[in-house]
Amino acid sequence: MNFITNILNSLGWYPTVFILMLLESTVIPVPSEFVVPPAAYHAAGGSLNVFLIILFATLGADVGASINYFVALYVGRPVVYKFANSKWGKMCLLNQEKVERSEKYFDDHGVAATLTGRFVPVIRHLISIPAGLARMNYWKFLLFTTIGAGGWHSVLAAMGWYLHSIVPEDQLNEKISEYAEYIKIVIIALLVLAIIYFVVRKRLSKKK
Repeated sequence: MNFITNILNSLGWYPTVFILMLLESTVIPVPSEFVVPPAAYHAAGGSLNVFLIILFATLGADVGASINYFVALYVGRPVVYKFANSKWGKMCLLNQEKVERSEKYFDDHGVAATLTGRFVPVIRHLISIPAGLARMNYWKFLLFTTIGAGGWHSVLAAMGWYLHSIVPEDQLNEKISEYAEYIKIVIIALLVLAIIYFVVRKRLSKKK
């Protein structure tokens, strides 16, 4: 992932973070784990503002997610699936199974999926597609996307900030990979617990 770090260094951190997070929220597989933490790592060294990094990353995610939303809204499911199964879709590491998985996640969790889905690997950059297909209210979609993306980028920024105090820069990508796996496991566990809590609560309220 040194390639991404080199881009960040050469083109300017804030606009590059915005552009890469925009791409990640469409169908282009740009890993946010190797964009936001390095930027926050440099912010901890005093050369950047960590809050601006989170802001630009979240704005980029909002724009990218909005592109997915409106494309899905206007072209419909058949065209989305056709693209997912096409050569270009494969180049973006996309396939029909991934789109179907994001649709199932949206169907299972409702509109809140656009918030919680930002924390789930694979689902994160595709959850805006079923939101568009379902014609979810755009402003509610944008609000939930902003909260979810802002939360995820804050977690990544905190990781990058913390790593600055314990890891030299030449070992940063290796440590990011290690810590990112732990973060994913913890977040997925928390999401599962939250889902169980709301399901149990809903059933108990129905019984009453």
